[in-house]
Amino acid sequence: MTAVPDRPQPCPDAVLAHALAADLDAADFRSEPLRALWGEEADDALARGLREPMLRALGSRSDPASTLGRLWVLGMPQPHAAVEHALPALGVDGAVALGLAVVVGESVRPQSLIRPQSFVDADGVGEWWIASDLDEIALGGPLPADHVLGVGGASRTLAELVVQNPVGRALDLGTGCGIQALLISRHAGAVVATDISARALAYAGLNAALNGVRNIEFRLGSLFEPVAGEAFDLIVSNPPFVITPRASDLPEYEYRDGGMVGDALVEEFLRSVPAHLAPGGIAQLLGNWESRGARPGLDRVRSWADDALDVWVIQREELTPLGYAELWIRDGGTLPRDAEFARLLTAWLDDFAAREVTAVGFGYVLLRNPGAGYGERLRRFEKLTQPVSDLGRALAAGLAAHDLLADGIPNRLVVAPDVTEARHLMPGEDDPSVIELRQGGGFARTVSVDSALAGFVGACDGELTVAQIAGALADLFDVSLAELWADLEPRIRGLILDGLLVPASFAAE
Repeated sequence: MTAVPDRPQPCPDAVLAHALAADLDAADFRSEPLRALWGEEADDALARGLREPMLRALGSRSDPASTLGRLWVLGMPQPHAAVEHALPALGVDGAVALGLAVVVGESVRPQSLIRPQSFVDADGVGEWWIASDLDEIALGGPLPADHVLGVGGASRTLAELVVQNPVGRALDLGTGCGIQALLISRHAGAVVATDISARALAYAGLNAALNGVRNIEFRLGSLFEPVAGEAFDLIVSNPPFVITPRASDLPEYEYRDGGMVGDALVEEFLRSVPAHLAPGGIAQLLGNWESRGARPGLDRVRSWADDALDVWVIQREELTPLGYAELWIRDGGTLPRDAEFARLLTAWLDDFAAREVTAVGFGYVLLRNPGAGYGERLRRFEKLTQPVSDLGRALAAGLAAHDLLADGIPNRLVVAPDVTEARHLMPGEDDPSVIELRQGGGFARTVSVDSALAGFVGACDGELTVAQIAGALADLFDVSLAELWADLEPRIRGLILDGLLVPASFAAE
C-alpha cells in the first residue's frame, strides 16, 4: 500500500473557501476556458493519463490559469511566487490552511487536485469546482487506502440517472468528494451526505463551501447507521460496491471497497432502504452483482428487493471473473508488468471460485415507495447494452407511465417524437419480413412489431381514440375485435411503459 507522509486533511473553512473561489473565478478557472488554454487534444490526453501534451501547450506561461492548471489540474509543484500571484485573495498560506498544498523550500506542492466539473440539469447548465486527492499520475504510483476520488465515470453515470423531481429531504449515501450531494442540493430542500471516510467528508464539506452550497449536512458512518430512524424523499448512492477479496494482505480502497464479501453491500442496501424511503420516495444506486453457478445475477437481485416497493433494475454490462479482476487491479494502479499483479489476480480468481461466481454484472437500481393504496407494483429486471442517453428523464417517464397504466390504457395516444419505423423486405417481396420501432433517445429500444401493431401505432395521431383504431384494424384484418384486442392490449401497454407511445394529453403539455 502506498504511504503518503504528512498528508494533510482538507479543511472545509468557509471563509478561506470563499477566498479560493474568488481567485479561481478571477483566473477563469473553468472547463471551457481551460480547455481553450491548452487545447482539446491535450485535454482529452489527460483523461487517458497523459499530461505531457498539456505541459507542452502551456509552455512557460505564468498567468494565473496556467499556474493553477499545473498545480491543481496536473498536480505538479509550482514556484512559490507564481502561486502567490495566482491566489491574491487566498494566498499560499490560505491554500496550506485548507490542506490543498504544502510549502517545500521555494516551491508549493499540491496535496489535492481541483478540477472544474460542468453539469446540466432541469435548471440549466452549471459548473462546480471539485477538490479531491492526487491521482496516480501525480503520485507516480498506486493510490493510498483512504484515497478520495474525484468525479469519475461512475459519478457522471449516477448523476445522469437521478430523477430530478423537487424533493424535501434527500440522502447521498457514500458521498465521497460530494458531487452527488451538490447536484441534488439544487432540487432538494435539505441534503444529508454520509460516508465511512472522515477524509471524504472533509473533501465534501470543502467542496460545498467552495461552491457556496449551504443546505448539506455531513455525517460520518456506514450505510444507513448515521440516519437511523429517518426517512427521505430521495436517496442516491454510488456506494463502494467493488467486489474485492477479503484477504488481510490485499489492498483495499475506501472509495470502492465496502468491506463485505462478494456483492453483500448491494444486498444490504436493498434490504435496508425500505425503512428510509418516505411515501413516494425514490432510491437510486449503482452496483455490482454476482451470477453464481446456474443462478443469474439479476435473479439474485430480484430476491433482495422488497415486494412492497416498485423495483427497476437495468444491467448494463457483464464481465467474466478474469475481466472483472483485471479491471479493478488496474484501477488501483497495479499493472500487468508489476510483480504484484499476479498475486492480486490469483487472490481475486480464488475468491470468485470459492462462491462459484461465473460472471459479474454492473448496472442501475431504482426503488420507489409507492405508499399505501397503490395498485400493482412495478417489477422490471432487464439487460440493456445499447448506448443510452438522458436516463433521469427516461426513468421518470417510465414511472409515470406505470402509474398511468394502473387506470388502463389512455383513450388517445400519440407516437413519441423520437420514434421511427424501419421495415425490412426480402428482395422481390412486397410485404416486410420484419417491422421495427426504434427509439432515438432514452433507452434507445428497438421493438419488433407485426403488421397489426404497426398499423395501430401508425394511426396514433391523438385524434382517433384507441377504440376507433382497434375497431378499424379488426375490420381490416377480418378478425373479431375481442380477438384483436386480446393480442394487441399487452403489447400496447409495453409500448406505453417503454415510452414509444405516450398519452395525447402528455404530448400536448
